[in-house]
Amino acid sequence: MTKIPSRLLLIIPGVLAVLSGAAISAQDKYTVQVPGGLAFSEFRGYEGWQVIAVSQTGDLIVAILGNPEIIAAYQSGVPGNGKPFPDGSKMAKIHWNAKKSAEAPAPTAVPDTLHDVDFMVKDSKRFADSGGWGWAAFKYDNTFDTFTPATLADNPPQANDAKCGFACHTIVKSKDYVFTGYPKR
Repeated sequence: MTKIPSRLLLIIPGVLAVLSGAAISAQDKYTVQVPGGLAFSEFRGYEGWQVIAVSQTGDLIVAILGNPEIIAAYQSGVPGNGKPFPDGSKMAKIHWNAKKSAEAPAPTAVPDTLHDVDFMVKDSKRFADSGGWGWAAFKYDNTFDTFTPATLADNPPQANDAKCGFACHTIVKSKDYVFTGYPKR
């Protein structure tokens, strides 16, 4: 039988304490909320939602995802049929910094690090004064693996409420304040 050196017996508990402290300090993104506005937890499970569309804005690659309610509305013709999205419709917009693929044979931009996640929810009672929609933007910090609500200094600016997207989205009022169409598949 081999003996474990006494120094090792002193080091192991210290290493375990550091590792467990790191695990405890990891952020639960579902605890983050815009002060006075939407909470990340209102969009739990968004990572598994269906893709509505993709886009590219400057150096960002974007995936727009929808919950089952908004997907069903799109498939029934909303907003092109003149009907609004039903309450409970939700969208998530994930932005990644773009990078050039090292493997693709043709010049191809692919997602790199996460930049931010934005949300929209249709609740005509809760958001009666903003077209029935609530918005939220959450910046991502890759260094610390944390989300924080966007502020007035960000683009787009976000105040302490869920109406940050209303000003921009008024130009698509005729589409129930939604920019993203549901392209043919």
